[in-house]
Amino acid sequence: MIIPIMDSVVAIIDERIQTTSFNAEQALTKDTVPVNVDAIIFWHVHDAQKAALAITNYRQAIDRVAQTSLREMIGSSMLAALLSDRRAADARLRDEIGEKTAKWGVTVGSVEIRDVAIPVALQDAMSRQAQAEREKQARVILGSAEAEIAAKFVEAAKVYENQPGALQLRAMNIIYETTKERGATILMPTSMVDSLNPSLALAIATQDLPGAATVPPKNAN
Repeated sequence: MIIPIMDSVVAIIDERIQTTSFNAEQALTKDTVPVNVDAIIFWHVHDAQKAALAITNYRQAIDRVAQTSLREMIGSSMLAALLSDRRAADARLRDEIGEKTAKWGVTVGSVEIRDVAIPVALQDAMSRQAQAEREKQARVILGSAEAEIAAKFVEAAKVYENQPGALQLRAMNIIYETTKERGATILMPTSMVDSLNPSLALAIATQDLPGAATVPPKNAN
């Protein structure tokens, strides 16, 4: 309660949630990369007496502490971590700034890093590196697939080595599949058919090759 004439207002303290934007320019990360970082802090006064009496200008102090904490955090963080895990950086800043402002009657609600800017040359280098990593991964996958296919070919070769008829039947099947869509005409010497065993020749005949015809062997005369 304020008594007129006898009491006077020392300061008017706004206890609503407020925001303060702050940044760090050309700050070096732990791996010596210069970055520009923009952030914003949400805070409110929870103890008006401390805010008015413990420090001359609590608003200015919050801004200075926020900038200092941001630079310290950048200097102890790798660039990759700063870019990939902003939530962890936000939480770290909130705790560090909040610890320093609590004695002034100020509570830090949250801190949000809005932007992390890196040099253009470094952006190009990182883009090329990412592209190289994707190409490397694609080659690894392709090589693995080719190795599996080669193993299957080796397995098939062993089967065909022990069963020559199966190899001939497979060859005929490939020819059939090729001509089925194109409607090509195949001239097959009768000597080739005669060389097959009866069951295999019957299997080929049942394929019903479109346009296929046998060519009788030429007479010696």
